[in-house]
Amino acid sequence: MNVLTAVVLGALGAYVLAMIVGAVPTDFSMFLFLSTIVSGAYFAAEYFVFAPRRRADAALELAEFDRRNLAAAQTDAQRVAKERHGLEERVSGRPWWLEYTAGFFPVIALVFLLRSFLYEPFRIPSGSMIPTLQIGDLILVNKYEYGIRLPILNRTVINIGHPKRGDVIVFRYPHDPTQDYIKRVIGLPGDRVEYRNHELRINGVLVPLMRLDRYYDAGRMQTYEQLIEKIDSIEHRVIFVDGDGVQARAAAQHTNPDACVYSDGGVSCRVPQGSYFVMGDNRDNSEDSRFWGFVPDRNIVGHAFFIWMNFGHVGRIGSFK
Repeated sequence: MNVLTAVVLGALGAYVLAMIVGAVPTDFSMFLFLSTIVSGAYFAAEYFVFAPRRRADAALELAEFDRRNLAAAQTDAQRVAKERHGLEERVSGRPWWLEYTAGFFPVIALVFLLRSFLYEPFRIPSGSMIPTLQIGDLILVNKYEYGIRLPILNRTVINIGHPKRGDVIVFRYPHDPTQDYIKRVIGLPGDRVEYRNHELRINGVLVPLMRLDRYYDAGRMQTYEQLIEKIDSIEHRVIFVDGDGVQARAAAQHTNPDACVYSDGGVSCRVPQGSYFVMGDNRDNSEDSRFWGFVPDRNIVGHAFFIWMNFGHVGRIGSFK
């Protein structure tokens, strides 16, 4: 294993480890973008300028070496060939500063493209999506299902699809875009969403629930009511505390307070165009659209769909809804 390979593997390993412990910097996308641009510039310079120049210089030095060692090659060809090979490696090899710039470009570009346009890993930091997702779940997010977006600018350039009711999405929190949240889509643009005392209505229709055995949360050492909720064609589990549960109140920051009416501890909202109403499956332990408002389409990162690891719960792997 050469030095470059070791450094690349170390860098990728450090990123994965940081992602696992939740320490990936919030500006990692910008860092990765700039790294791709810089290493790509060196890669192009190496391909079109530096490498041809080294090859030309090497050809001259090797020709001079052959001229000077013409007689020696007749008597000790093996020694001369070894010296020639060493000279060729020395004069044609890339300097260290190109190894750590141009040499990194293919790996950095691959990671950038995969992360920006295909799949991005996330770690679940809280229990707002219990029982669907557990704290520490490492998940994959589909970045292209809702359209191809330009990295950094987050502008949709190819419109492929839109979130559906029941989808679990990752998005940038509207009041602090450096934070990534994960919730379930409840209301689409134009929908009327009402929530009061554990009853959810979408466009006036009560969302059906089917009772299951109680759910035990080992982290809180508490049991909850557990039910299957069916939103359109998607069935998923939700949990509630006993009684009426958390009362919806408008937070100090709200994306569109005029679109919601709060009364008797409940809320009724008309989802604005270009936005979505989201909630956590842990209905009484989730800060979501009931409190701070709506998720603009431009804030959506992608569709969460697969658990690939949880080091606290070995064996948690597979797709989810």
